Amino acid sequence: MNCTNALHDLDQSLWLDNFSRALLYEGTLARYVRDFGITGLTSNPTTFERAIGNSGDYDNAIRRKVLEGRSSESLFFELALQDLTRAADLFRPIFDATGGVDGWVSLQVSPLLAHDAAGTIAAAADLHARAARPNLFLTIPGTVEGLAAIEASIFAGVPINVTLLFSPAQYQAAAEAWLRGIESRIEAGLDPKVDSVASLFVSRWDVAFRKTPASPLNNELGVAVASQVYQTYRKLLASPRWHRAATAGARPQRLLWSSTGTEDPAAPDTLYIERLAAPGTISAMREKTLLAFAEHGQARYAMLVEGGDAGAVIEACCRQSISVEALAAQLQREGTEAFVTSWRALLEVIASRASSLQLRH
Repeated sequence: MNCTNALHDLDQSLWLDNFSRALLYEGTLARYVRDFGITGLTSNPTTFERAIGNSGDYDNAIRRKVLEGRSSESLFFELALQDLTRAADLFRPIFDATGGVDGWVSLQVSPLLAHDAAGTIAAAADLHARAARPNLFLTIPGTVEGLAAIEASIFAGVPINVTLLFSPAQYQAAAEAWLRGIESRIEAGLDPKVDSVASLFVSRWDVAFRKTPASPLNNELGVAVASQVYQTYRKLLASPRWHRAATAGARPQRLLWSSTGTEDPAAPDTLYIERLAAPGTISAMREKTLLAFAEHGQARYAMLVEGGDAGAVIEACCRQSISVEALAAQLQREGTEAFVTSWRALLEVIASRASSLQLRH
């Protein structure tokens, strides 16, 4: 039995949170689309670091590009665009059939630009133009500088995946940046249909908060925060401000659940997928989680718009001497630093592979 159908029945999209050249070229991604209803794909520096470092799939392309004198960063974006534009073409029928709601792939701008608004705006515009695909998101972190870049990029017509969001306040700030960009386009007489998703990272809350093995609060905080973000999301879509933009032709920024793999070996491997079954959202999952859910997952009910017991869970966690906003800021900072670390490791892998291939040549 394919349990992913239960999520589709609840009006939730399933995206794959992973990428490699083999996944695309050997037909595995197409099979996931066919068998599990995968309708989109996200990527980040960590996924590409693993894909390039753990296989020889990119060696021929790296050898050719090195002979052209490309830097590691330039070479990476050439490789990534080759792969992700092909993935975008695979998802294009879904994009067309859903009127642009689904069928997306995403590529992250350099994490080194996380605190450089002008650099992020320029990089997103350049990659958008080079990709030349209507269904490719450029991924920008929801840092303070990232928010300025998101607003400007949306106004420029560049579809954006906002990453590294951890709390209702961070989500609200990202949603408002996107909406300001849409409103500016409306005022300028431009088409307001510039798509975006806002990606909330879930499991990292529970990794950061985990207490003793017997604590009843273990693996509860991430879902509670996500529930409050979902409330905020639904309130925005019910607001007069959004209705004015929608009347002018804008489409909603969709909410995407990221970091949905269970990190606690004592917890069910489908924990977050089952509890984040929220209509109108996207659940992005790694292959391991996707296959586990397809085999034995359950989604009996949709997440409650009013949040259920989320408030009580967060209050109980706060009594354990934590501040949700302080921890959210810490998680965003650590997430940004982790992407930078992966980015540098990725460029080192490419440089090392290029040097090795030159010596063999």
